[in-house]
Amino acid sequence: MGNLTRRGFVASGALALAGCASGTGRITGTADQIDGFVQEALNEMYATFPGSREFAQRAAGMLVVPNVTKAGLFVGGSYGEGALLIGNATVDYYSFASASFGLQIGAQQSRQVLFFMTTDVLRDFRTSDGFELGVDAEYAVQNEGASIGLSSTISNKPILGIVYGQRGLIAGASLEGAKYSRLIR
Repeated sequence: MGNLTRRGFVASGALALAGCASGTGRITGTADQIDGFVQEALNEMYATFPGSREFAQRAAGMLVVPNVTKAGLFVGGSYGEGALLIGNATVDYYSFASASFGLQIGAQQSRQVLFFMTTDVLRDFRTSDGFELGVDAEYAVQNEGASIGLSSTISNKPILGIVYGQRGLIAGASLEGAKYSRLIR
């Protein structure tokens, strides 16, 4: 078996990302495109996790990132763009980015929704210059073939998140080091 060249590595990565694309596979877009992707992601979330509708109604705001693309081979990264909703209205657009190091390999796309359960944490998120999740957040991640149990007693944390709709496969990656930044659209 021959050595993997740089060109072969890049081609393999491109094929892996193409194979895990959902819908249009786009992770960036205009405001109207992002709004359309956000609505598709919310419809999927409500259909898959009926309890998420209650969180949406109780939350001061929600950040929906409909297409997060994650790829890595020892060094990895993730990127996606989404919208912050207050009520049913889009008030801002945000990017999600992370970098990671360590034992990881593969590519994957997923959807993520953050529920800001208090007005204080929503205000902190909106006024920060790049927001990083810390110990005040709790995530539920749906693994392939598994479901997320959502209940009103899942957490008393001010930020709840759901990661779902994974397409592709990546081993060894996590959400640590994620940063959310406001976009001008």
